[in-house]
Amino acid sequence: MTVSIGSHVIGGGRPAYVIAEIGLNHNGDVEIAKKLIDVAADAGANAVKFQKRTPEISTPQHMRDVPRETPWGTMTYLDYRYKVEFERDEYVEIGDYATLRGLDWFASPWDVPSVAFLEDLNVVAHKVASASLTDLELLAALRDTGKPIILSTGMSTIEQIDRALEVLGTDRVVLMHATSTYPMEPEEANLRVITTLRDRYPGVPIGYSGHERGLQISLAAIALGAVAVERHITLDRTMWGSDHAASLEPAGLQHLVRDIRVIETALGDGVKRVFPGEQAPMAKLRRVPA
Repeated sequence: MTVSIGSHVIGGGRPAYVIAEIGLNHNGDVEIAKKLIDVAADAGANAVKFQKRTPEISTPQHMRDVPRETPWGTMTYLDYRYKVEFERDEYVEIGDYATLRGLDWFASPWDVPSVAFLEDLNVVAHKVASASLTDLELLAALRDTGKPIILSTGMSTIEQIDRALEVLGTDRVVLMHATSTYPMEPEEANLRVITTLRDRYPGVPIGYSGHERGLQISLAAIALGAVAVERHITLDRTMWGSDHAASLEPAGLQHLVRDIRVIETALGDGVKRVFPGEQAPMAKLRRVPA
């Protein structure tokens, strides 16, 4: 089975769909968001992804009044959430900019009003953050949009994934193996889950959403058959904010996309053959002909 997002087809032997997650790494600044869109486009990514919250709904009650040190001074966690949130005008600006750069764009809605917000902007797909996999009300709202859905599976059990797919169905879903540690250490990557998910949900495209340092684990996911890869991106990993340390800088994203395409070419079709480049060495080195 394949899933179409924008002009791209995911699965079915197509090139891996590379999602550059900007998330909140714009720190509430449209110009930083545009620079990150440029980073994604210049690297050859296929899409950029943001996060959309209605802070008074999506912020856990026990976190709202917790003090947070920010570049704008000390404020409550709820006020910080408002500070970094883009509203409609900003999304129109950055969405148009991403489209002009040839990228699909969409976001992870963290609550039902945010689904309606994004639908009003006519996003091409929706992303479900791992933290939202058990929010069945949100999943039902996303299902009812009829749009393709990318579902991350970090911090979740197989039974919870089963339940989420009971709500969403499997027709338009891309499942993303993930481990929700920031940054993630290799011993928690558990990449063989990609195969586990493929076997359990036949026909559902399986990708990988990574929070590790470096490129090796994401590239190994491609070698294991992941049909999509999502990585956070940043202008500088030392910038203020919770996701920057687990993000790729511009050169890292360029290398990731380059190496994904090399691996896809190298995987081939599985048919054993003698390649043209082997003819001369065979003539020179093989003593006993077939």
